[in-house]
Amino acid sequence: MVTRLGRIEGLLGRRLDELDYRTITELVGAPEAAEGEDLDYKQAHYRQDDRGREELAKDIAAFANHTGGLLVIGMAESKGVPSKVFDVELDDAQLRHIRQVIVANTAPPVPYEHILVHNPDAPGVGFLLLAVPRSPAGPHAVTAQVSRPSRDVLRYPRRGGSRTEWLTETDVATAYRARFTAAADRGQRLADVEEDLVVALAARTTPHLIVTVVPEQVGNMVIDSARFTRYRQEILDTQLYVGQPVSKFRSVRVGPRRLIVSEGAPVWRNTRAELHRDGSATVALPLNGRVYVDDYEEAELHTAEPGDVVYPLLCALPFLAAHARDRTGASGLAQAKVTLVADMAAHPTQARAINLDRPDSVPFRVDRINPATGRPQPLSRHSYPHATADVGVLLDDLADRDRGLLQVTAALADELLQTYGYPETGLITRAGELDPAAFSEHTSGAVAEWAQQRGLL
Repeated sequence: MVTRLGRIEGLLGRRLDELDYRTITELVGAPEAAEGEDLDYKQAHYRQDDRGREELAKDIAAFANHTGGLLVIGMAESKGVPSKVFDVELDDAQLRHIRQVIVANTAPPVPYEHILVHNPDAPGVGFLLLAVPRSPAGPHAVTAQVSRPSRDVLRYPRRGGSRTEWLTETDVATAYRARFTAAADRGQRLADVEEDLVVALAARTTPHLIVTVVPEQVGNMVIDSARFTRYRQEILDTQLYVGQPVSKFRSVRVGPRRLIVSEGAPVWRNTRAELHRDGSATVALPLNGRVYVDDYEEAELHTAEPGDVVYPLLCALPFLAAHARDRTGASGLAQAKVTLVADMAAHPTQARAINLDRPDSVPFRVDRINPATGRPQPLSRHSYPHATADVGVLLDDLADRDRGLLQVTAALADELLQTYGYPETGLITRAGELDPAAFSEHTSGAVAEWAQQRGLL
C-alpha cells in the first residue's frame, strides 16, 4: 500500500501511486508547492560519499520523526519553490544504494516507499519519489559517519517547516515513551478523550451526538506559535458539514495537549471539538429535532429523525480522521465510537456526578416523521437516555470522503439506532449505497449535493 499524505495529495490532485510526469512538472513556479514540513526537493541523486549518505539518512529520518513527507528527486528549487526539472536515472542500482544507505544509517531503519515517475519522452529517467510515513518505531537516529562538526550529539532529526531541526534530549525521551505506550489499550484512550469533552459540556441539557476517533498508531502534532497560526487557519476554513459550502467554526484555541474548536453559535448549543496532539479527536454536535411540551410549557419529550442523527455522524467522521492523518501523521487503523445522549448528565461517565439542582433528563427517542401529518411515527414508545456504537476503521477510508466513509457511517449508525428500534437506518447500506431522499427535511438537500459532487449517488 502506498503511503498516504493528505496535504500532498490535495496539492497534486491525486494519490501518490497515481502521479504522472506532467503533474509533477506543473509544480514548477507554484508557490503553494514550496518546500514544507512534509515536502522536499532535490535536484539530483544524493552523492555516494559520507556526506551524501548522511544527508539522505537525515532527510528521511526527519520526515519519519515528524508527520511523514515526500522527497522529490529530480526537481530543483529556488527559495523552496520548485524551479526546474532535472530528470534523474531511475535504475535499480540507484534504488539499491538508497535502500542500503537508509538501512545502514538510520536506527531503527526508517520505513519508506519509492515511486518511479518516468518521463514518457525519455524512458529510464524522470522523478524518483521517496514517500515516508510517520513511523511508529520512532524516534529514528542518524548513525551515518559525521561529515562535519556538529553540536547535535543525539542526532535525531525532525522536519521543522522547510528545514531539519534536531530533537533535544527531552524530545527524544518523550518520543521513546510514546513508542512504548503506543500499544496501550486504545479503548481506555477512547473513553478518556470522550469523557474530557463530556466534562467540558456537562451543563448542557439537550440531545447531542458525540463522535470520537482514536488511531492505533499515534501521531504527533507539534504545537508552537508558527504551527498554531497554520492550524487555526486550516480549521477555520474547514467545511465540517458536508454539502454546505461555508465553514461554521469561529474559535480555535490551545488546550492541554490539544486544540479546542467551536462554532459561533450560542455557547449552550454550539458544536465543540477537541483535537489532541496524538491524533485522537472528538466532537459533540447538538442534534436538530423536536421538543414536545406539556400544559405547563415544560419539555416532556425530545425526538430526532434518523437523518438528523446520521447526517452529523457522516460529517464528523472525516473531520476527525483528517486531523489524525493530515495534522498529526497518524495512519492505518483507528477505533471510531459514537455516543448519543439525551443530555450530558445522561452520559454514563456522569452517573457519579450528583447535582441536586439540575433538572431531570428529558426522555429522548428517534422517530420517523409521517409526511402527511407531520407527527412522529415511533417504532417504540420506549425512550433511552444514551446509546453507543463503535467499529474499527481505516483512517484513509474516513478522510478520503468516499465509499469507505459511507460504509463506516452505516455500520455505526445501524448499531446506534438499534437501541431505538431500528434494525437498520435505511439511509445508507453496509455496502455504501446512499439514499439522500430518505434523510430528514433538514439534511436531505445537503447530502444529495455532497453525494453528487463526490460521485456517490
